[in-house]
Amino acid sequence: MSTPGMSPMRPPASGLALQYPMSLGVFDEYADAQQAVDYLSDREFPVQNCMIVGTELKQVERVTGRLTWGRVLLGGALSGIWLGVFVGLIFALFSDGDGTAAMVISTVIFGAVFGAVWAAIGYAVSRGQRDFTSVTQVIATKYEVLVEHKLAQQARDLLAGRPGAGPDLTH
Repeated sequence: MSTPGMSPMRPPASGLALQYPMSLGVFDEYADAQQAVDYLSDREFPVQNCMIVGTELKQVERVTGRLTWGRVLLGGALSGIWLGVFVGLIFALFSDGDGTAAMVISTVIFGAVFGAVWAAIGYAVSRGQRDFTSVTQVIATKYEVLVEHKLAQQARDLLAGRPGAGPDLTH
């Protein structure tokens, strides 16, 4: 954990901002930051004046498989089918009922072909620069608990009484 003090962070959304936030501590695990706020809540502290902020962000990309022409075409066709079903159902809502099923089926087929062709064009343009599939996530490596400045000392005093907290919570 770090030394408490004024935090330079200001979240952009007004519903997530504190007026003058001060740090109660920085935790390596989200669960530890959550437990600190929960401890404050159990002691009737006005936790609506607290915030847990993920800091030191990193992007993690998990490679899930190899990208082949078959996967590209199948993925494009499946995406196109969903679009075709949506467009077909919209058309069906505004049709007089004659040939509704044929209209939906034709938009699904057109969507599958369009999706596969569009995916193939995109893959061909990439020229093998990225022949794998992956899942990407941005995660925090530290979690800072912030509190309104006027309640910081009260929160520190309460947290100092936590079992196992020791004499200085924010070292």
